[in-house]
Amino acid sequence: MSLYALIGLDREGSLSTRLRVREAHLERVRALASAGRIVVAGPFPAIDSDVPGEAGFAGSLIVAEFDDIEAARRWFDADPYVTNGVFQSHEVRPFIQVLP
Repeated sequence: MSLYALIGLDREGSLSTRLRVREAHLERVRALASAGRIVVAGPFPAIDSDVPGEAGFAGSLIVAEFDDIEAARRWFDADPYVTNGVFQSHEVRPFIQVLP
């Protein structure tokens, strides 16, 4: 397995959709974490705050192990944030962990 960075950038005005499908998104991420495949995962707040409130989020990042880039793309393409239009764009890039 190799590491891949899954990067999604939020569509303007998508906060209500993000919040509505968040639990379904987190279920999928938790499944990867339970399998020991997550390095890091979380959102990019739209403002410099741990609790951005109505400012919402600018996107999300997941760094995780997949068999290959196509498997990572398939997984990400099926994510509720993608399928419900939270992201205006999303991409998968190979990732090399240097630290820690």
